[in-house]
Amino acid sequence: MPQVSERYADAWSAIVDVLVANEVDTCFGLPGDDLELLRALDAAGLDLVPCRDQRNAMYMATGYALQSGRLAVCALGKGPAVTHAATGLLEARESGAPVLVLAAGAPERRRGSAGFQELDQVAVTAPLVRWAHRVGHPDRVVPATVTALTRALGPPPGPVYLEVPDDVRTTEILVAGPPPTLPEPVAVEPAPVTTGPAWAAIRASRRPAVLVGGGMRHRNDDGAVERFAGRLGAALFTTASGRGAVDERHPLFCGVAGLYAAAPARELWSSCDLVVSLAGRLEETVVNGGTPWPPVTVVQVNIDPGGLSAEFPGPRVLGDARHAVLGWTAALEEARKAEHTDATGPTDATGLTVTDATEAWARDIASARDAMSREAEAELSRAAALPGIRIAELLAALDATAGEPRVLVQENGLQDMWSYCFPFHSGGGSIVPSEQTPLGFGAAAAIGVKRAAPDHEVTAFIGDGAFLAARADIAVTAPAHGGVLYVVLCNGGYGWLDAQRARLGLDAERHPFTRPDAPPPGVDGVDIHYRVLRDKAAPAKEILAARQFCEQGGTAVLMVPVAPDDIPPPLRDDAGVIPQ
Repeated sequence: MPQVSERYADAWSAIVDVLVANEVDTCFGLPGDDLELLRALDAAGLDLVPCRDQRNAMYMATGYALQSGRLAVCALGKGPAVTHAATGLLEARESGAPVLVLAAGAPERRRGSAGFQELDQVAVTAPLVRWAHRVGHPDRVVPATVTALTRALGPPPGPVYLEVPDDVRTTEILVAGPPPTLPEPVAVEPAPVTTGPAWAAIRASRRPAVLVGGGMRHRNDDGAVERFAGRLGAALFTTASGRGAVDERHPLFCGVAGLYAAAPARELWSSCDLVVSLAGRLEETVVNGGTPWPPVTVVQVNIDPGGLSAEFPGPRVLGDARHAVLGWTAALEEARKAEHTDATGPTDATGLTVTDATEAWARDIASARDAMSREAEAELSRAAALPGIRIAELLAALDATAGEPRVLVQENGLQDMWSYCFPFHSGGGSIVPSEQTPLGFGAAAAIGVKRAAPDHEVTAFIGDGAFLAARADIAVTAPAHGGVLYVVLCNGGYGWLDAQRARLGLDAERHPFTRPDAPPPGVDGVDIHYRVLRDKAAPAKEILAARQFCEQGGTAVLMVPVAPDDIPPPLRDDAGVIPQ
């Protein structure tokens, strides 16, 4: 009989021991009636960030995982607690966030008896996670936990669901032999890539664009993507989810592609001859928003087969986009050295030398960036002549007063989309919702981001609808888990829906999606600095005071009433999105 090496009083103690062994230090959540998990966390020295809403718990965990690149843990009860968290699971899956969800479950012996909060939770969560499992026996607790961590961390990373039924949860756990460990990664040194259709397309391009997706987050810490774009001479764009993966102050960066792109960036995009998509899913806001997708070859690279679209012409590469970028960069450097030995150099289809063609594209990129900067200056001049604080002015004040390092956490409503528009916000990191864009994600995720990066300035740029969705959790976490500055755009509701209502000519009184004259929502709680901003001359001063309050560990909330017509230029100017 195998000798027992570890003995745990219950399943939660065994699971927490596995978490500690794998350097997990924080848990988010709202446990159910059983609080043995809290006892196990306390005994191990792990912290629990308490939540009032399971969706917000998932958003916090997702924000933590996206910011840190590490595993986040979210604890839930059972039945309705799991279904309430489903929206957060969906967001974590689409964001590729490594989140371990620990849930309670009805006891095995009572299944099928209509017991209290009984639900086939695995069936509910399976479509939303990378792996869903119910632990059916005490002997399976530790192996199942290690498997869950392995699946969550990937590659590719994503959420997993582990359910511990009540009868397993309360049973003594005996572990025989050494505990299982996570797989050991094999370090791979990328070699120059000089063959294959993807390389051929890259070498043939004279007006390339590199599109960076959310999968490059934490895969580009040393600027490998920027070096690749520089060697290739490519315009550098991101998807919305890819914000924060590259340096937005880089001279080749042209902002977010598609729906959120400024007019000069759209024109540049439409004239490229190649798109290299790195670790993205080519989401709809990139493909269908703004300027139509150019009819060019698209080189896609993704480690997840599900992230490779068959809708575009061009090579698809299954693998780590970072390794591909490093290999192509090395090959481009070798090719450049070889070309320098030829006095004339190769020519393209028009007879121009490669150098002439790439220099012309570089001038176009610089011209587009200059045009975007001039448009931003014109927008600020226009805003200065209008009554009330305009959102462009607010973003300019936020940028001017920000320190380093910093992170902007965003929502995806009509007016808070202003922060997607380069160069109205430049520099620093960024956390945005995925293509799913659930209401309140950014408001709650900011708490997880701050937990992951306590030395960063964390600003949540959100609407009042999102703020209300997360208000209870903002208040309850402020005393112990503060440090976030909330800048809340107040239009009294949901601007996107109101814009669509206006487009259809529906009566605003019967369908009141916004109430611009409504007072900004309040928030109760200690350690909260709360102000309503109305004076155009006040934002910079108020933001500095709020940041100083946050530096002391408090939570600051700045409410800013905004005009209904204060819409980001790419959306305001695109009649196909929001006709005015």
